[in-house]
Amino acid sequence: MNSSSNPCNSNSHITRRTMLQATATGLGGLAWLTPVAHLLGRAQEKASAHAPAKSVIMLWMAGGPSQLETFDPHAGKTIAGDTHAINTSVKGVQFAHGLPHVAEVMHELTLVRSMVSKEGDHERATYNVKTGYRPDPTLVHPSIGAVVCHELPDAEMDIPRHISILPGQWPARGGYLGAQYDAFKVYNTNGRAGNITARVQPKRLDNRLAALKQVEQSFARGRRADLDAKTTLHNATIQKALRMMSSEQLNAFDITQAPAKTRAGFGDTQFGRGCLAAIQLIGAGVRCVEVTLNGWDTHANNHESHVSQNAILDPAFAALIRELRARKLLDQTIVICAGEFGRTPKTNPASGRDHWPTGFSMALAGGGFRAGHVHGATDPTGAKLEANDKDSIRVADIHTTIQHSLGINHAKELMTPILRPMALSDGRVIKTLLK
Repeated sequence: MNSSSNPCNSNSHITRRTMLQATATGLGGLAWLTPVAHLLGRAQEKASAHAPAKSVIMLWMAGGPSQLETFDPHAGKTIAGDTHAINTSVKGVQFAHGLPHVAEVMHELTLVRSMVSKEGDHERATYNVKTGYRPDPTLVHPSIGAVVCHELPDAEMDIPRHISILPGQWPARGGYLGAQYDAFKVYNTNGRAGNITARVQPKRLDNRLAALKQVEQSFARGRRADLDAKTTLHNATIQKALRMMSSEQLNAFDITQAPAKTRAGFGDTQFGRGCLAAIQLIGAGVRCVEVTLNGWDTHANNHESHVSQNAILDPAFAALIRELRARKLLDQTIVICAGEFGRTPKTNPASGRDHWPTGFSMALAGGGFRAGHVHGATDPTGAKLEANDKDSIRVADIHTTIQHSLGINHAKELMTPILRPMALSDGRVIKTLLK
């Protein structure tokens, strides 16, 4: 396990624009801040009343799944190839035949079939979908999990509140919010999280900590208190690590305590176990859990590869939705099932499908989203969708809508380390996706 501590605070930020406006009108101009703050607070309360979501679970389909072999089959059309369709729990909505269990919970899902992006490269597209922004050489944007932790703080957690299970090549990052908001990486889903138990007996550990304290005290002598506080942050990190090592909240990582029947429902796979762990972690107070399923980059043998990938995804995704509902967590948890893009309607000479960011699918569920709803459609002939098409939804729009459902002000600007004001999201709220 590789990790970084995740203290989530609620530091307020005054934007450069706000300061310039206040300065332009003199000190008296600051008087408008009080009523504006009051109105913003009222608006935020109103949004929260309709947006009960508190957490996010991201099922990350690394490599880019084909919309045609998952949520948008177009069975019987040339672009479908060998894919057959099956009915779902919502009349008139069909999935690819490899997802029978997910089809049974379609009435809980919000399905977007008209996602569009300008990024067709794996790394750039992953960045785009995880952060809501396209890559910028001058800035690293925070992922959705980092934003949630920053904006919805909770000081009572001993374990990190932003977690990546089975992380891929480009895990979620804190970006300009700081490394403390990076996802805490977990590579093992077979039991309690690894690398959190001391490798020596308790007495020897206590002796080591006592010796470290003496070294730290010697180092601090003669140094300014404020300088010492800035240069010895590892002390705080050590204390957080020790608190985590002895916390009962660690039990949330351990799925072996769940009933055998429950575990079996997710499938005997690392991904399935990761999905069950995600539910337990959310129940314990974690804000965002990302569970990765690699293997969707199907440039060759696309159909056969999706058969095996769907066999892993299908039971785990469906069980995740059912278990969240059974534990009364679904209404306060936003579930996202997505990859970086879709696959081309036309197969290549290797019987594969290539990258396709102009018309792919994304499934959502839970907190504030409209259950049993399908938004948009792709052309049965395989024509590209454009960003300005009526039903097209940009990646930034999804992030804005999710933040809105979490009660987060997506237009809020934070000052980045390079003194550049940056909004949490620059998309629009897609109201038709919400209840």
